[in-house]
Amino acid sequence: MPPVKAAGKATWFTYFPEDYRWSASICMLVSAAQWGGSDIGEVDRVGRELRKGLGDDELWFREWTKMGGRVRGLGMTEERKGNRLSAAAHYKRACLYYQIGDRFRQPKDKKALDAFRTSVDCFRRYLRLTDRPRTERVTIATRDGEKLPAYFVHAENTWKAKPPVVVLFDGLDTSKEIVFIRAADGLARRGMSCLFVDGPGTGEAIRFHKSYLRDDYEAAGSAAIDYIETRGDVDAKKVGIMAVSLGGYYAPRCASMDRRFKACVAWGAIWNYHATWKHRFESAGKAAQGVPTEYINWVLNAKTEAEALKKLEGFRLDGVVRRMRCPFLLTHGEDDRQVPLRDARALFRAVGSKDKTMQVYTRKTGGAQHCQNDYLSIGLPFMQDWMRDKLGA
Repeated sequence: MPPVKAAGKATWFTYFPEDYRWSASICMLVSAAQWGGSDIGEVDRVGRELRKGLGDDELWFREWTKMGGRVRGLGMTEERKGNRLSAAAHYKRACLYYQIGDRFRQPKDKKALDAFRTSVDCFRRYLRLTDRPRTERVTIATRDGEKLPAYFVHAENTWKAKPPVVVLFDGLDTSKEIVFIRAADGLARRGMSCLFVDGPGTGEAIRFHKSYLRDDYEAAGSAAIDYIETRGDVDAKKVGIMAVSLGGYYAPRCASMDRRFKACVAWGAIWNYHATWKHRFESAGKAAQGVPTEYINWVLNAKTEAEALKKLEGFRLDGVVRRMRCPFLLTHGEDDRQVPLRDARALFRAVGSKDKTMQVYTRKTGGAQHCQNDYLSIGLPFMQDWMRDKLGA
């Protein structure tokens, strides 16, 4: 089946104009360069090889893991020399290359799992060798026994002994490492500690702990606050939640179901995820999406599309978000081809909070693509500043 085109007249960086899915991931990689998550020269080197087999996800996996291995090797060389910061920088990029390579591989066979395991090892090496931000590896336990790997990042630039803290979840197909690379620096420097969690269905949680995607995501959200309340170095009365893409379901649901959350950011909207995937299944591969269609079956532990749709029945925010009372921010792009703007408007209208803001990014401003993937430099600081102000950092 031919890939979905990026756009006829794209207003964003489309490395592969004939392939939306591949272009969206390249855009993610290029944007990560500002935080040291990639190098444009390395991205372009792989991109040139990928042009030889557009749409071949096996080639995608092979070339990105090859680059991950190459950059990991640079890190190991510098580490042996005692060049800690140089090694850390290489390991950070290697992590992202391995994870981008794994992104489209279905099913998640041994090669995919090995690549992801190596990516996490690279990130741990980065954390061990870097000078900042100060980060701890922790585990969050849900009340029904699920174990969720996480990173706790300490606030910077603050005189407060107990600063506010922000809980961050992934989307459908991201990870705590990817979200960390994007958001940790900006939040920590604004005086907020952060807890980056691989929730059910994402990252290490699904790959190595068999924690599948679930509609009652407050199980993970409440577990995060339970953990925060055990720490003496944060203000557990000032906890925000922020999540990207499908996180536009996770974060509003958690904030609606647990009043301990004092601020909520939906980095991209979700309204009725069952309807979203019903449309994608019916489009027979013609709808724009970030991952192969088979991905949703895997994260739900569903054998068929029909079973997946049945499990997605509960992924609706109508009737849930009216319970929200904390300040709420929703950001969305007017040209989001994965989740239409009308879904964002429906979510915003339904939220029960009196203090709520909707920020729509346009083709003119930039940031009009899914979760501002085309222009994170305009969207992400806005969300971080909003969170700082609402939590009183």
